Amino acid sequence: MLATKTIGVGVAAAATFFLLHAAFGQAPPAQPPITVQPVTAQRLTAQQLDDLVAPIALYPDPLVGEVLAASTYPVEIAEAHQWVQDHPKWKASKLMNEAKKQNWDPSVQGLVAFPQVLAQLSQDMAWTTPLGNAFLAQQSDVMQAVQRMRAKAQASGKLQSTPQQTVTTQSQNGQNVISIEPANPDVWYVPNYNPLFIWGPPVYGIYPPLLYPGIDIGFGWYPGIDLDLYFGGWGGWGWGGWGWAPNWYTGGIIINHSFFHRFGFSHFHGEPLGTSAWVHDPQHRLGMPYANREVASRFAGRAGGAFPGTRPGPGAQRFGSPGFEQRGYTNNHSVFGGYHGGGETRMQSDHGFSSMGGRGFGGGGFHGGGGGGGFHGGGGGGRR
Repeated sequence: MLATKTIGVGVAAAATFFLLHAAFGQAPPAQPPITVQPVTAQRLTAQQLDDLVAPIALYPDPLVGEVLAASTYPVEIAEAHQWVQDHPKWKASKLMNEAKKQNWDPSVQGLVAFPQVLAQLSQDMAWTTPLGNAFLAQQSDVMQAVQRMRAKAQASGKLQSTPQQTVTTQSQNGQNVISIEPANPDVWYVPNYNPLFIWGPPVYGIYPPLLYPGIDIGFGWYPGIDLDLYFGGWGGWGWGGWGWAPNWYTGGIIINHSFFHRFGFSHFHGEPLGTSAWVHDPQHRLGMPYANREVASRFAGRAGGAFPGTRPGPGAQRFGSPGFEQRGYTNNHSVFGGYHGGGETRMQSDHGFSSMGGRGFGGGGFHGGGGGGGFHGGGGGGRR
């Protein structure tokens, strides 16, 4: 009779046990089901958030609001960037009109007017995805981080009014807020800067590993964007202004309904007039995992992104732009491998985009799905 020696609990022991039983024609005993413990959200520290928002902290207020909203839809950002590259000969008006026909969230569609911003957001999805995750999980904290970085830049003389921007400081109930608005409401300038030049080395971690101007250049401007070319009859701040406006005092984004209706954003379903608080739309998440189960549960059954290791529920609809499996003008690959009709994109996102891990950042890396010390966050709530 063969004596079985206990060799401990482990893969090698289990394999040996299985082979011994198989040799004697016996089936291995039934194994107990694997229990997956729920993951608890891990909040990013103030310093991690400061580093995370550094590349966009000095953007004009309306653009900060739009970028933060759009960053919660990273797959659509990648698609939009590739789509813009694939149509280099289109005039601004046609580009925007055609973008509004794509099945992207309005925040992503509107970024077509800012190709440099789309390019920066698409440089490294291991930064953009955690930025969106952090905004969903810690919306007010992210807004405060932007204000902290602005205050540091202003104190060092690196943030002030120029012919391109107007910088003001306001106070409400003892809370100081630094606002940055385009000096000319018709032509917007987006700053192009190196965080090391503005703030010096971070106290903890590193800044997102993007392409920045050299430290000897430090700070500059991308070419001005004439919004009237993209939005005919723009007229500056008329009709309530831009579609997204940060509310620094409450830590949220205010949506201007008239902007979307006036300029034909058909994917906006709010009332024609008035304002409302921005809320995340999980239907445009395209299966991209949220950072933890607590966040994913907020959007259960709403065709949103799953938690890594789970799949979207029945009836989950793929928004984005159908037919993107066809290569466009440049025949280039986007950060997600080009245009997809949904299958491959969803397949990749269901696996948690493990290839995006491993970036050193504060000991944990840039991750969309968690990891100690890295950039990871969670969800927020509802209508765009």
